[in-house]
Formats: sequence, C-alpha cells, structure tokens
Amino acid sequence: MNLRRAEGLPLVIGHRGAAARAPENTLASLGAAVAAGADLVEFDVGRDLRLAHSPRERPLDNLSLDDALEFLAGAGVGVHVDAKAPGYEHAILDAIRRQGFEERAVVSTAFASSTRRLAQLAPALPRAIGYPHDRYRISRFRWPTALSSAGAAALRQAMPARVPLLIRWSRATVLSLHHTLCSRAAVAASHRAGVPVFAWTVNDPAGVIRLSNAGVDAIVSDDPQMARETLGTLDSP
Repeated sequence: MNLRRAEGLPLVIGHRGAAARAPENTLASLGAAVAAGADLVEFDVGRDLRLAHSPRERPLDNLSLDDALEFLAGAGVGVHVDAKAPGYEHAILDAIRRQGFEERAVVSTAFASSTRRLAQLAPALPRAIGYPHDRYRISRFRWPTALSSAGAAALRQAMPARVPLLIRWSRATVLSLHHTLCSRAAVAASHRAGVPVFAWTVNDPAGVIRLSNAGVDAIVSDDPQMARETLGTLDSP
C-alpha cells in the first residue's frame, strides 16, 4: 500500500471511523467513514482486541478487531489499526492476516517497543509511531487548548531535528504526528528518511488546508467528509 503523497492531495483517514458523524469505534462510525470516501479507516484496539480508546470508553456494540476487519473487507478501503498499549502485536497481526488485510493495513502505536516488535514480526507491514502519546486525548481539543501556544511552538520548532531520531529509535515506516507539530520542515525531515507523515486529528477546513500545504501525506479527521470536501477545493500540486 502506497502511503506517500508523491503528487496530488493527501490521503484522508477517518478517525475512529468517523467520530464526528457516529459514536467512535462502532460499526456505524466505520460505515460513516466508508460512506464519506475515506482512503483509510482508523480505529483503536485494546489488549483484548476490542475496539475502544480505553477500557472505560467501550462503545455499546463492543466490536472485536475481527468484526471490524470483516465489516470493512468489501469496502475497498485501507485500515489503520491503533494499538493502545504494547504487548499484543502478534495477535493484531494474526487478525490482519486472517481477514486478508496484509496489503492494505497500517498498525500504529505510541510505543517504540511496539513498532520495533512489529518490525521483527512483519517487516513489510507499514508501522506508524504516534507522537506525542495521546494519553490525555489532546486530539479532541483545538489548538491552543490542548497545548500552550508557546510550548507547542517550541516543540514544533524542535521537531525537524527530532524526527530522524524518532524514526531510527522506533524503526517506524510512518510518522503519525499531532497536527500542531506539523511543519514543512518536519515533513521534509521525515520524507528525507523515506517516511510518510500522517497528521492527526484535524477537524476544521483551515487546518486541512494548512496541513495539505505543509506537504503531509495523510490527514486524520473525525469528519472525513469535511476533509475530503475541503481538499476537493484545492488544486493538486
């Protein structure tokens, strides 16, 4: 699966399905992402291989990873499986293989130990390192609520130098970066290492346009329909 933008516009990834349109990590949300034309559908998977951001946030239908993959199998989309903790990489890979998604899956994690383990178990499968760890669900909040403007600006300025180290340390083949930390320089640093950049989580048209202009390869959004419609107003490079 080619995750590099190369020419044209960024891919659109539905976050937790399409969390702005239906309850996250549910069949309804996954279906909404497909209907919106998302290129990939992202969802959270816990140690028990159930879809949820955390054990306290289980949706009512409490899908298994196999349930989600089976539902999406005929939709022609890629899947972006976000592992919420280390230690069950093998089980995730088994489900991906069982459901025939080897050629159209990405596995992401905020833990470098997991990406290194994935590199050992399935070297050809795209593996994304998420930065920073979204422990407090900062992706739910708009800048500058989640991060102070001064703090984010300093970190964003430091990212181009950090990117190569993060990629080497994690052995990641995709960089999944919070949108406030994305810049042309950070994206260029990742691309020099041969690694595409996913920007998360972007829920307003201005943010989609800024990140497209920064050169990111994919935009993760709770509202993939909005993201796709906004990108449709732009001219391809």
